[in-house]
Parts: sequence; structure tokens; C-alpha cells
Amino acid sequence: MSTLALRRKPVRPARILLHTFLIVTSLAWLAPLLWALFAALRPYAETSEKGYVSWPDKLSLDNFTNAFQQSDMLHYFGNTLLIAVPAVLLTLLLSSMVAFYVSRFDFRLNLALLLVFTAGNLLPQQVIITPLYRLYLLIDLPGVTASGKLYDSALGLVLIHVAFQSGFCAFVLSNYMRSLPHELTEAALVDGASVWRLYWQITLPLCKPAMAALATLLSIWIYNDFFWAIVLISTGENMPITSALNNLSGQYFTDPNLVAAGALLTAIPTLIVYFALQRQFVSGLTLGANKG
Repeated sequence: MSTLALRRKPVRPARILLHTFLIVTSLAWLAPLLWALFAALRPYAETSEKGYVSWPDKLSLDNFTNAFQQSDMLHYFGNTLLIAVPAVLLTLLLSSMVAFYVSRFDFRLNLALLLVFTAGNLLPQQVIITPLYRLYLLIDLPGVTASGKLYDSALGLVLIHVAFQSGFCAFVLSNYMRSLPHELTEAALVDGASVWRLYWQITLPLCKPAMAALATLLSIWIYNDFFWAIVLISTGENMPITSALNNLSGQYFTDPNLVAAGALLTAIPTLIVYFALQRQFVSGLTLGANKG
């Protein structure tokens, strides 16, 4: 025991400073969330009288119940699912096809094609508001959407999310697919496998870690989107969950504690997705860092 104690290295001051910095940074990030939770558990009458920096007399879940009922949150959760699920699946499908083509086949415009898809992520969304808004108004979809147009429909939001997120996903998946051994596809080609079989049955199953990591990111990004919902949706009932908080704000009075409770409720699905795919998400942070 004494020999092991002698072999232990002394704790360096730099390591102590590093852990101190990480702890302080973690608390700084958690502070707004904990403060919102503290406010959501208190009634507005108490905080208006004593202030928010005070010891609570009563803690309850009444604000969460009222926020869920008053904002009709269940309806907006359904709207968000109609947008997020198809958008995530379509983005992964289309971007994986592009990534497979540019990573497993050699041709002259290989890199240029990938750069075109990636460059779409560099375009600020605010630049195309006006032309996209006019385009959505001109596209008629009678019988397909409730509004009869691409504007003010869940389909319109799905398409714009797919368009903007596909470039990033294609870039990540192409780097991941390049790390896969080419011998797999060469052996399959010798056995007479078609291109579709190479993609669907051989390459795609090997990309499950990358797909799961991207699915986590896409779910969070699309779920939290507020910009495109405001621009491309005009009917309040068609809005996603991020707009449900507007129903908690009155014309002359807003209860901050009620809004805090509603904001915390809207964050629950993203936490569920993250914790469910946490392992794949963490492993996906280094996707494309190495090439085989």
C-alpha cells in the first residue's frame, strides 16, 4: 500500500485550475436553467411582492400545469412532430445518397459537387426571405395542403429544413464513408451487386453511428427552429411548438413564471432525444476527423 502511495503522482496546480475552470463554466451554463426552474416553481403573486431574489414560501407545479393547458401545448407538439420527423428522415436519406456518390465513385466534378452542397450552409437564411416567401405564395398545391399553397403548410417547413440541412449532413457523411474500406464495395461489385445494393445494404448499415449522431443534431435544430416558422406560417394553429409560448403572453400582462414553466416544458423532448442517442452523439463529435 505504501509503495502504491509513493508511486502516485502529485496533483499539479494546472490540473486543479483546469477542473476549477470546468466546474465554474458548468455552473455558469446551468445557472439560467436553474433560475428558470426556480421561478417556474413559484407563484407570480409571491415573486411580485418579494422579488425573485428571495426565499420562497411555496413551491408547486401549478405553473407547469397552467402553461401546458393555456398554451394548448399538446396540439403544438403534434405540429412539430409533423415537421421534424419527415424533415430529419428526408435529410438523412438524401444527404446519404449524395455522400455515397461523391465518396465511393471517382469523377472529375466529385469535389466540386460536394462543395456546392456544403456552400448552401454558408448562405445566411435572412438573405432569401423575400424571394422564398414570394415563391411559396406562387406554388399552388390544391388538395395537398390545407392552405392550397406551399405557404402556410407543414410541407413548406419540411422542404426548407431539408434544403438547408442537407449540405452539412452530406459533408459529414461523405467524410465518414471515405473512412470505410473500399474492399467492401469492390468485393460486392465483383459479386454482381448493383449500385443501389451497394448503397442500401452495404454502405448505409455501416454508417449507423454517423446517422444517429446527425439525427440527434437535426432533431434539436429543427425542433428549436423559430425563424422559418414565423416567415412561412401565418395561421397560429399550424405553428410548431416554439410558437406555443406566444399563447402565454397576454396583450396587457405577461406572467414571467408561467412563461418560464412553458419554456422548460418545450425543452423536454430535445433532452429525451439527446439522452436516448447520447452515446452516438458523443462518438459523432469526431466524425470525419480521420480518413482511412
